[in-house]
Amino acid sequence: MLWIKAFHIIFVITWFAALFYLPRLFVYHAMAEDEIGRERFKVMERKLYRGIMNPSAVLAIGFGLWILVLVPGWLSQGWLHAKLALVALLVGYHLYCGHLVRCFRDDRNRRSHVWYRWFNEAPVLALVLIVVLVEVKPF
Repeated sequence: MLWIKAFHIIFVITWFAALFYLPRLFVYHAMAEDEIGRERFKVMERKLYRGIMNPSAVLAIGFGLWILVLVPGWLSQGWLHAKLALVALLVGYHLYCGHLVRCFRDDRNRRSHVWYRWFNEAPVLALVLIVVLVEVKPF
């Protein structure tokens, strides 16, 4: 069980690193004024999304589900329901980031760097709430 939990935490960390970094790339991409810079951001965004973010999300969720199979009693606790709701929102955020990667790839971005700066804050809030729920188990 401890190995599974360790790998769950490792992949949660790598997933969140990507969730923090990809929108930051969007900020810089939205500010880029030269073609070479924009093309470089497209490559970085694609590689981060496909090579790190997607596998990390799948593995984090997979190991989390494995833990639930081993400790099914947690499913009756309110804190876990709240955590799973936040994870579902993060999956939606993740998928929306994929949509944004495609928008930038196709030169269809219509949002400003300021919008992406605010967009970048959502996973921070989710992380804080999830850690509090898991460690404090307030309900």
